[in-house]
Amino acid sequence: MQITNINEFLDYYSKIKDRTERLFNYIPEEKIEWTYKTGKFTIGDLIRHLANIERYMFAENVQFKESKYSGCGKEYALGLVNVIEYYKNKKKESIEMLSKLTDGDLRKKCLTPSGVEISIWKWLRAMLEHEIHHRGQLYLYLVMLDVKTPPIFGLTSEEVIRNSIK
Repeated sequence: MQITNINEFLDYYSKIKDRTERLFNYIPEEKIEWTYKTGKFTIGDLIRHLANIERYMFAENVQFKESKYSGCGKEYALGLVNVIEYYKNKKKESIEMLSKLTDGDLRKKCLTPSGVEISIWKWLRAMLEHEIHHRGQLYLYLVMLDVKTPPIFGLTSEEVIRNSIK
């Protein structure tokens, strides 16, 4: 997918973010800092990471600035409600920053934290892939906690099989 129109991108981006946010409603409050293994991201870390990496790395880089990402620990937000609010606030900040891009800016190149030059549209696409990757982790974490999660597009795999031509 090539991104050529910033407004179309922002619309799609908002839908991706909304699907991630819907999953937050299924997180048990007492499990916000749960992880499957010591030293790995907790559920809260994953959400804070998505908020911070998007705002302080991706949104900075596409403005030709260096990354300001400094982690995703509890110092940013603690407790389910606060973590979700933090995510929403950083999303809003990111949207405000990204909405200043023009269609022409999408073809310009920015520098990633690893020193690689990349077209802004490709860096924005990577930002979406990053969100989706970590949303998948959130789904897996919740399944590991025996939390019934919603199907992402309305039907479960079993329902698709039942509704398919045999």
